[in-house]
Amino acid sequence: MTVCATKISLSSRLKPNPSRLCIQACSTNESFQPQHPSLNFSGDNSSSGGWRIMGALLGLGTALAYHDHRCRASQESPPLYTKEEVYSHRSPETGIWVTLGSEVFDVTEFVGLHPGGPSKLMLAAGGPLEPFWALYAVHNQPHVRELLAQYKIGELNPEENVPPTLETSDPYADDPMRHPALKVNSQCPFNAEPPPELLTENYITPNPIFFTRNHLPVPNLDPDTYRLHIVGPPGGQSLSLSLGDLYKFPKHEVTVTLQCAGNRRSEMTRVKEVKGLEWRTGAISTARWAGARLCDVLAQAGHQLSETEAHVCFEGLDSDPTGTAYGASIPLARAMDPEAEVLLAYEMNGQPLPRDHGFPVRVVVPGVVGARHVKWLGRVSVESEESCSHWQRRDYKGFSPSVDWDTVDFDSAPSIQELPIQSAITEPQDGETIEPGEITVKGYAWSGGGRAVIRVDVSLDGGLTWHAADLDGEEQPPRKAWAWRLWQLQASVPAGQKELNIVCKAVDDSYNVQPDTVAPIWNLRGVLSNAWHRVHVHITP
Repeated sequence: MTVCATKISLSSRLKPNPSRLCIQACSTNESFQPQHPSLNFSGDNSSSGGWRIMGALLGLGTALAYHDHRCRASQESPPLYTKEEVYSHRSPETGIWVTLGSEVFDVTEFVGLHPGGPSKLMLAAGGPLEPFWALYAVHNQPHVRELLAQYKIGELNPEENVPPTLETSDPYADDPMRHPALKVNSQCPFNAEPPPELLTENYITPNPIFFTRNHLPVPNLDPDTYRLHIVGPPGGQSLSLSLGDLYKFPKHEVTVTLQCAGNRRSEMTRVKEVKGLEWRTGAISTARWAGARLCDVLAQAGHQLSETEAHVCFEGLDSDPTGTAYGASIPLARAMDPEAEVLLAYEMNGQPLPRDHGFPVRVVVPGVVGARHVKWLGRVSVESEESCSHWQRRDYKGFSPSVDWDTVDFDSAPSIQELPIQSAITEPQDGETIEPGEITVKGYAWSGGGRAVIRVDVSLDGGLTWHAADLDGEEQPPRKAWAWRLWQLQASVPAGQKELNIVCKAVDDSYNVQPDTVAPIWNLRGVLSNAWHRVHVHITP
C-alpha cells in the first residue's frame, strides 16, 4: 500500500473523539471555514425562510464563538501530565499514551489501525516516539503529524525537564542513554536485546537497537587522548597508537554477526536453573564494521606466526572498583590470518562506535563468540597462554548436563571460540493469535567459524512435516560466511486448525544441524543453547 493510499484508508477509518476536537483544530494549520448559504430571498415564504436561515447562522456563530473560546482556553492551559503518568498508560486497559516533544497523545484507538501492526506501536507505549521515529524516518512526515494531532490530550509538565545530576559515587551514573525498545536483562551492568519484531526488520541491525552485553561500567574515553598499546615481541617494538595512527593503516570493512554465548539461555532455564542473564532470542545482531586489520598492526609491531601455540590477549579499558579489566584472547593463528579478517574496529555501520559498543576501538573477530570481541580496547599482547581473565578461564565454557557447581572443573574444558549452528523464529511470537488462511514465518540463522547456512527447515506441526524457508541476505564466500541469513516461509494454515506448533532448524555447509531438544545440551552456565526453536500460536476461529 502506498503512503497516499495508507493515508486515505486511515483517514476513512478514524473516528476522532469529540472531546479532542478542540485540540485537533488548534493543532493544525487549517482554519475552520464553514460554507455560508445564500441570502437571496424569493417567493411568498422568503421572509420566514430568511429568518430561519439567519437564526441558523446566529446559532452557528454562537457555537463557533464558543468553540473558539474553548480552543483559546485549551491553548492557554492544556492539561499537564508527568512522565510517570504517561508511563502508567501502557495497555488497552489503562489506555495507551505516547509523547512527541512536550505533547502527550492517547493513541489507544489508533493501535489497531497502525500500518506496521499493533506490536510496533506498542513498543513506544508509555514513552516517547522520537527514538522509534529515528529508526523509521518515514513517520516524520506532515500527514503523520496531522494524524497524530487528533489524539493529543495535553502536555508534559515542564517542571520535569530538569537536567539530571551525575552521582559520582555510582560507577554506572555516566553510562550512555539507551533506546527504549531494548528489552533490559540487567541495568548495572547494562545488558539488553532488541525485541523480536525489530530484530529481523533489517539485514543490518541499526546501532541503537544492537544487542548490548556489558560486564562492567561503560568508560567515557576521550578520543583525542586515547592510546592503544600493542606489546611488541622480544627484539620488536611496542606501539602506542592514537586513533589517527590507526586511521593510517589500510581500512578494511566486513559484515559480521555477533552472538552472545548465552543467547536463548532462557530456554535452558525451563529445563533446570542455570546461572546467567535470561537472554531470549535477541542476544545476536549484525553490523558493517570498519577498521584496521589486526594482522597488519601486529606485523608492524614485529609479530609473526609462531611454531608453538600462542594467543593474542586483549584487555579493555572498562574495569571494576578493584581495577580489574575485562579481558579475552584468541589464537594467534586466527589473528595473523588476513582471511580471518579480525579487526581493530573504529566504525559501526558507517559511524564511530557508540559508547555501548566499544568507542573508540574494539576487537571484531568474525565467526567467534561475542565474548572475545573486547570493547574499549586498551592493550594487545601475544602470550604463550590464553588470557588469564576470569571471562576467558572461568566462564564461557560448555559442560555435560551431569556437571553441577559442586563438581565443575573449568580447567577441563576449552574456552568457547566458534559457536554452533543457530536459528530462531522472530515472527510470529510465542502465544500470538493469528488469522486463518496464510501465515508468514520469519527468523534468522547463523553458524560460527564462517560456515554458511545452506538451509532452514520450518515445521508448522511440531516437527512432523517440514518446509524449506527462503533465505535472504548477502551471499557470502565459502568459509567466510561471517553474517547471518534472514529467512521467511509463507504457508497455508490447514483448514479447521486451532493452533500451530512452529519449529525451525538450520543446517550449515558442514551439515551441522541443531539438536531437537534442550535437555541433552543443558549446562550449568546456560551457554550454547541452540535446540530447535519452538513457537506456539493460536488461530482465530
